[in-house]
Amino acid sequence: METSDLTDGPVTSTSVTDDLVVLLRRMHEIRMFEDVVQDWFARALLRGSTHLYQGQEAVAVGVTAALRSGDTTTCTYRGHGVLLAQGAPLDRSFAEILGKANGLCGGKGGSMHLTDLSVGALGSFAIVGAHLPVSAGAAWAAQVLGTKAVSVTFFGDGAINIGAVHETLNLAGLWKLPVVFVVENNLYGEYSPIASTTANTDLAARAQMYGMPGIRIDGNDVIGVREEARNAIARARDGGGPTLIEAMTYRHSGHSRSDPATYRPAGELEQWRERDPILLAEQRLTDLGVHGDVLNGVRQAANDAVNAAAQRALSWPEPAPDQRLDDVWTTR
Repeated sequence: METSDLTDGPVTSTSVTDDLVVLLRRMHEIRMFEDVVQDWFARALLRGSTHLYQGQEAVAVGVTAALRSGDTTTCTYRGHGVLLAQGAPLDRSFAEILGKANGLCGGKGGSMHLTDLSVGALGSFAIVGAHLPVSAGAAWAAQVLGTKAVSVTFFGDGAINIGAVHETLNLAGLWKLPVVFVVENNLYGEYSPIASTTANTDLAARAQMYGMPGIRIDGNDVIGVREEARNAIARARDGGGPTLIEAMTYRHSGHSRSDPATYRPAGELEQWRERDPILLAEQRLTDLGVHGDVLNGVRQAANDAVNAAAQRALSWPEPAPDQRLDDVWTTR
């Protein structure tokens, strides 16, 4: 079995087994990318903060695998995984986080603002909940222009009580916009467990209030995520309106670079690591008869691609001094 280079372009395959191999490769790339970013930050190679995605890879990979050219996404500042899953190049993503001139945004957006319009990624947003109206706007444009494009927006459980989220869900349901709302429920809004901030923790149940279907899914099962995303995206594309998907998952690290996550109950992380999305995908492939050598090959290919991309990014120059304020705007 061969695995193609997945650092650019959409995820494609020809069979169930090949499909899962492709998705596994992408998850490995995201995991290893984040591991490198974590190491760089520890070595003071990065400026600003980082919010890493280890443990949640199946959500981004499964959902974006159901998209087609012309569709768009928005996501949170924990957005490296979404951009990479959608096809943003590893090296230019690394370069953006490093502040290099070859970065996706010329090195001026950094970790919390990765954007790649060439793959339909309208951006990562640092303001909690602020990106949902952007995806609704993209969906409205598609509806008015008749392009059949669908917009998907990823947000955390910590955003569910934000006013802009409520307003966007309500308007999307009212106008039947072609948008899919994906709640990445990793159980914590920053440092607060969801039960301490939200009266009803069944977030999918909120969908009924907005006139759309809502479903809670296993966010660590990449095939299951993709199938539910396909259904929701097809419904939106056919004019059926939005869907709210609550994907249950778990971040392996703290909220951000400075968070040791000591607020988590003893044993909780270990329990979730047993359901690591990468391990689940590998076990499923083993059950399908895929030999361990193939799985090792997928892991090694991803490792080689990530390491090569990281070295390229480190070698690239920073923005020239006379260009550092280009594309930077202020209001008076």
